Amino acid sequence: MGVRLMVVDDHRLLAEALASALKLRGHRVLAAAAPAAGAAELVVSRAPEVCLLGTATPAEPGAFDPVVRIKRDRPQVAVVVLGPVPSPRGIAAAFAAGASGYVRHDERIEGVERAIMKARAGETAVAPQLLQGAFTELLNPSATPDDEGQRLLRMLTPREVEVLVRVTEGEDTRLIAAGMGIAPSTARTHVQRVLMKLGVGSRLEAAALAARTGLLDRAADLSGIPHQR
Repeated sequence: MGVRLMVVDDHRLLAEALASALKLRGHRVLAAAAPAAGAAELVVSRAPEVCLLGTATPAEPGAFDPVVRIKRDRPQVAVVVLGPVPSPRGIAAAFAAGASGYVRHDERIEGVERAIMKARAGETAVAPQLLQGAFTELLNPSATPDDEGQRLLRMLTPREVEVLVRVTEGEDTRLIAAGMGIAPSTARTHVQRVLMKLGVGSRLEAAALAARTGLLDRAADLSGIPHQR
């Protein structure tokens, strides 16, 4: 039996893509919304069984205030956080706020679905590798955190940066070509090079990686194309 759930994420493309994928797997998705604020009110008003709540900054103070509000007003709703590779502080804050699980933005749909089912059953849903990484970081803290978004950005040419931004906006090859004034075959080549350099296999994975690492915001600033939030 499918789960009655909501997807709430700041990035519209990710929210809608994830909601569509879950619908295809038999789940009842009440909404795929991307409010910068008001996420808790939306979830409280709809009262799903499970809420997938996206955050780009799990370590920042107040990042999980919506979880606190949801659990206060709708304690029966299980909240699974969608976020970047978390720090130990990020994981602790999510569960302290009342979250039932934590999965990465770039997790495969099978992993997201497993987390949903566990959360609905009242179990804790967090990948063992995330816990292992958290313990490793606690035991061997990095002196200087690696800026993955900046590292990935240095791998792309200015033209590829623009292509990436257009990909994250959901543009297909034809729209990318028209927007950049290039042939569709050239646009297709640029897209393939971006995927190869980022080490991903699809446009959706590229968008998820860009959002998770902060690459999307940097790329949009450089390209001059404001991405939709």
